[in-house]
Amino acid sequence: YDYLLLDRDETFLRELVTHHISGQLKVAPEHCSPAVLELMGKPPIEVYDQFAKRFAALSKEAGKEQYLVAYYISSHPGSTLSDAVRLALYNKNKNIKPQQVQDFYPTPGTVSTCMYYSGYNPLTMEEVYCAANPHEKALQRALLQYFLPQNRELVAEALIKAGRRDLIGKGK
Repeated sequence: YDYLLLDRDETFLRELVTHHISGQLKVAPEHCSPAVLELMGKPPIEVYDQFAKRFAALSKEAGKEQYLVAYYISSHPGSTLSDAVRLALYNKNKNIKPQQVQDFYPTPGTVSTCMYYSGYNPLTMEEVYCAANPHEKALQRALLQYFLPQNRELVAEALIKAGRRDLIGKGK
């Protein structure tokens, strides 16, 4: 999506929106935390927001009702419980309810995997927090799907650990 915004005349994006989407387009903002996105090599979340606005405008212009389906990764190296809370709040404020969330899974030959196993960013040699404990990974994942009843206890635990008791309850 970030590359599509760099197209000077929107030819490709217009063609995509008008003729090649059958209602939903999957995109991968993956997170919203600036620190986590930087470690992922992704642009800031504002770029995704700009793309989402442009996609909606072009869909409306084409007379189509089309939606973006966002893809997220939980517990990526650098992602803390506070980062997961931030992403959950971002999604809540945007009325996004991801039905699928991918837990970070180390894959050979990637910078992210190097960070996961070493605890360091190989590009800067700075320490990187990694949620390696299966329970913390479950807490981060549950936060991204806070709206599912089966995640209630994990979400409450995560919010307490993250110092965000103010978000527990049924109010706004």
